[in-house]
Amino acid sequence: MGYAHARVLASRVLAKPSQSARRRDTGAPTSSLKRLLGLLDLFTPFAPTWSTDDLIQAQGMTRSTGYRYIKALSDARLLSAVANGCYILGPRIIELDRQIRQCDPLYTAAGPALKQLVAHTRHSAIVCALFSGSVLCVREELTPDSPPSLFARGQTRPLFQGAASRVMLAHLRPHQLRRLYAKHKRGIAAAGLGSNWESFRTALGEIRRNGHVVSVGEFNPGVVGISAPIFNRAGQILGSIGIAGAESKFSPRQTDRTVERVIAAARQVSERVALVSVGTDRPARAVR
Repeated sequence: MGYAHARVLASRVLAKPSQSARRRDTGAPTSSLKRLLGLLDLFTPFAPTWSTDDLIQAQGMTRSTGYRYIKALSDARLLSAVANGCYILGPRIIELDRQIRQCDPLYTAAGPALKQLVAHTRHSAIVCALFSGSVLCVREELTPDSPPSLFARGQTRPLFQGAASRVMLAHLRPHQLRRLYAKHKRGIAAAGLGSNWESFRTALGEIRRNGHVVSVGEFNPGVVGISAPIFNRAGQILGSIGIAGAESKFSPRQTDRTVERVIAAARQVSERVALVSVGTDRPARAVR
């Protein structure tokens, strides 16, 4: 049973809420389904196990609604019961992750380029994708001496910080950038990308001309990040590829050489993505 099946099952479970549940919930199927799936967001590395009562209280649900939601997720194998009436994320999520690793065009296209970057630069390499208002690490290839707490698969970061993020930001369409600037002026200024629209546009224009971004210590002190953009076959921004390593291992000459290799890797991944006919032309429409 997959995610789509879970949505169907959930819609059936939600079709006839109790009178008390209707008083607490909005009654709209989309809203109810959103709250059901929102239970999954409560599970984090810091809180991997939740009891039934805690799940219900955290979402502010009635007990009858909470039990129905938890049952729907359990039947879909998105939650799994453990001891003492507690739940963890279910096996279906692992199965879906395996499918993504096998089928996602960006993940598969980036594999050879990541290995080559690590071999040639001796730094860890990552590939990222743009999803809504954040950047997601899709795949990484780590060296034995990789810096601690390096950006890893499944982690997200802000759109305005870090080489992997900024190089994607610079290639969004003008109307998307205007909308982002109107909503995130303070964050953009704090990230050093400009105190007004003109300076913001100028900063991003320079990134586009350079074809890469170099950052130092934005997330991890003493760690250098170098990233270049990946495009889909329509020429729209899809993601980024880059390396990260200790600042002590970079000289100006080494940095220049690494930049060239990162840009070449980005070009290679873009070309490989263009050869895949399904799932590649996914422009960043819903950036917020």
